[in-house]
Amino acid sequence: MRLKLIGCQLLQRELCDAVLRSPHLVDAEFLPAGLHDRGAKAMRARVQGAIDAAEAGRYDAVALGYALCGNGLAGIAARGTRLVLPRAHDCITLLLGGRARYAERFAHNSGVFYRSVGWVERAAEMTEQFIGQQSESDLDSLIERYGEEAGRYLYQELTAYRRCYSELAFIGTGLEPDGGFLESARREAAEKGWTFSCIDGDLSLFRRLLAGDWGDDFLIVPPAHRIAASYDEAIVSAQPAAA
Repeated sequence: MRLKLIGCQLLQRELCDAVLRSPHLVDAEFLPAGLHDRGAKAMRARVQGAIDAAEAGRYDAVALGYALCGNGLAGIAARGTRLVLPRAHDCITLLLGGRARYAERFAHNSGVFYRSVGWVERAAEMTEQFIGQQSESDLDSLIERYGEEAGRYLYQELTAYRRCYSELAFIGTGLEPDGGFLESARREAAEKGWTFSCIDGDLSLFRRLLAGDWGDDFLIVPPAHRIAASYDEAIVSAQPAAA
């Protein structure tokens, strides 16, 4: 097979590892990390544009290196080429290897904030996208740049998530070139006053996606159909595009 991979830069290392192991010919394209932070409509438009730009008739399938991502993939349509994507709410599910392990960890402790290599190395540019231009996320820098009222508002928005978490877990996949990413995550946990842990990731979903091993953990969307959120254990479904 010849596959077109459209994936998130946040998962670029994991997806590139899967490309190297794939028995198929894979043409890869990575879209900016943090698209989901721009809202579902903006993310949908960017991903759909990349799908539509893929040369018609050239590929056996377009593989999406994404999860549903806050419904950012809901409404994405397959034109003349089928789409395939993992059944996952977010990238944490992908990094943990599947829905079952994610659900188990979430049931045990929902107050865990996760980091991976991609999250650590692209955190600054994701913050930049969130507020529209480069900035520091500390209160004094935001006030200096945007003024008292706007600076405090941005600081509250950028740090609101901290109230929901008490632990930071770094997902190690074996693709880390050194210990710098782990230590960066450890420092972040200390700065936020959270406990820290390191857990093993699982790259099987990435590798299966690009190996063509599309069992129950994947959705195949045939031409003239679109991705829909199913709001059940399946997470996503395929519906006629005209529906």
